[in-house]
Amino acid sequence: MLILRRTDVTDILSGREAEIIDLVADTYRLHDAGLTSLPHSTFLRFPEEHHARDRIIGLPAYLGGERPAAGMKWIASFPGNVAAGTERASAALLLNSLTDGRPVALVEGAVVSARRTAASAALAAARLTAERPPHSVLLIGCGVISLEILRFLAVALPGLREAALYDTDPARAEAFAERCAEAAPGVKAHAVTDLAAALGEHRLVSLATTAATPHLDLAACGPDTTVLHVSLRDLTPETILGALNVVDDADHVCRERTSLDLAQQLTGDRGFVTASIGALLRGTATLRREPGRPVVFSPFGLGVLDVALAEFVRAEAERRGLGVRVEGFLPA
Repeated sequence: MLILRRTDVTDILSGREAEIIDLVADTYRLHDAGLTSLPHSTFLRFPEEHHARDRIIGLPAYLGGERPAAGMKWIASFPGNVAAGTERASAALLLNSLTDGRPVALVEGAVVSARRTAASAALAAARLTAERPPHSVLLIGCGVISLEILRFLAVALPGLREAALYDTDPARAEAFAERCAEAAPGVKAHAVTDLAAALGEHRLVSLATTAATPHLDLAACGPDTTVLHVSLRDLTPETILGALNVVDDADHVCRERTSLDLAQQLTGDRGFVTASIGALLRGTATLRREPGRPVVFSPFGLGVLDVALAEFVRAEAERRGLGVRVEGFLPA
């Protein structure tokens, strides 16, 4: 069994944002072409009140194509960690051999998860704003995911020059600006306190919060706004119904009381979903902007992206001799 630690994963993925975006795009195309197997994620929740916001999610997935891979991500989200000074999410990825089914690698998954999430958001931002790329972005929620999203946006949108930062804790947004300067030196990051004004000033908005219920509409946004709805539960269902909606997979994203699930409950169907990102990339669907309607990208975060990137990491680790190999984990 090959064990790949956080330092191994970070070492392999650092500075390879463009490659990761391409890998995510290829995976979306394979998914749209029916060359993946992706059961619904399993949500483990706890009966105690003090664990009400905590959850652990299991995401099994298979990826076909030229570099097939199979495995499962097991990711815990404990929002209370943030106040305690530790990261909200932690994860592990198990990869299985497609020859005999045996587990072959255990990969630290939080870095993989954060970077595939950011690559997905940056890919969508570039694709959905291709006709008029933005020069600024408003990041709502100043945590690990937003930092990675900015890092990848700076690669996917070379003309990006400004990042406005909003958090319910203003001090957190101020401190976050310093980290942004390291992640994306060419982008001027600054904290803002007036959310409505910021929504009106930036055509690209990214939502990466720990919100459990909808709390935001887009009434203050301009007519040509693109929203990366990464945390999935920020926007009111009425806002979703008024937008042009792009998803990664409607079956996965319209579950577990996401904003899109609530919109589905209101209407009884998924007619409000305009297209999937995979179909847009393959050219099997099109998206035409309509005056006054924002474009909202709501990615569930498909486990097949984690498996694809973890396999990329595993192969590179084998080539470079990284990681810890544990003998005798399985019977001979």
